[in-house]
Amino acid sequence: MIEFTVHGQPATQGSKKTVPIYKNGKPIIKDGRVLTKTVEDNPKLSQWRQQVAEAALAAYDGEPLVGPIRLVLLFHRPRPKGHYGTGKNIHVLKPSAPAFPITTPDTIKLARAVEDALKGIVYRDDSQVVDHELKKRYGPSHRVVVSVTSLDGLTREPDSSNS
Repeated sequence: MIEFTVHGQPATQGSKKTVPIYKNGKPIIKDGRVLTKTVEDNPKLSQWRQQVAEAALAAYDGEPLVGPIRLVLLFHRPRPKGHYGTGKNIHVLKPSAPAFPITTPDTIKLARAVEDALKGIVYRDDSQVVDHELKKRYGPSHRVVVSVTSLDGLTREPDSSNS
């Protein structure tokens, strides 16, 4: 099992948008149509993926796993100040405070960003993830705890020359 924590506010991966391709400040037109490219909608995604990749490299320096993977992601976020009392009760949780963070961002979009960041480092491709356990909880700070388990223990393709 490979386990590590990435500190910082997670970025979501989900929506993409199509934007024109520019050259010298003008859109490029070919055959009467503006050329476009598809980009991630979240400008913070690239930096978050880099943070996840660096943490993964620090925790695991082996060959990328090749078989089926179990991925457990536990996302923590701090509670809003409104969940606590005031004055001398500033550190006391209100009875009305929710037990779980059910507001955006959604867990699936948070997980997509982490899955893609681990590609080529911990496993070859995120299509290998066959078991997911995704959690979103309140905690002292923004972070994600990542746990990756190989379900068959393979780090390389079985040698077919011995068959």
